[in-house]
Amino acid sequence: MVDNARTTELDSVFHALGDGTRRGMLRNLAGGERTVGQLAAPFAISLWAASKHVKALEAAGLVRRRVAGRQHFCSLSPAPLAAAHDWLGSYEQFWSGRLDVLERLLREEGAAPGREGDER
Repeated sequence: MVDNARTTELDSVFHALGDGTRRGMLRNLAGGERTVGQLAAPFAISLWAASKHVKALEAAGLVRRRVAGRQHFCSLSPAPLAAAHDWLGSYEQFWSGRLDVLERLLREEGAAPGREGDER
């Protein structure tokens, strides 16, 4: 049975991570709390556009925002990233197995008689 809450959470996280600007904002937030203006600056986007990106990150649970006067401060909330990492990690065994088979085939091909110096 599929856990709908977890699926919805992962959908939001991957949607948020699907945009380069938002990934850049998260990288920036990994260095500590930033204002929305500071998050916008490297991308030469308006505060309105930056706020929309921050809202997408908030919806995914990746960012927390606090307001102090007119300033909006954002901080990274890494728990949803851990959930995405866990989900991706579940495929590690599959890919490792595939890569092991590829490595074995390449070794076998390289050891086959008449292969050394065979120009095509």
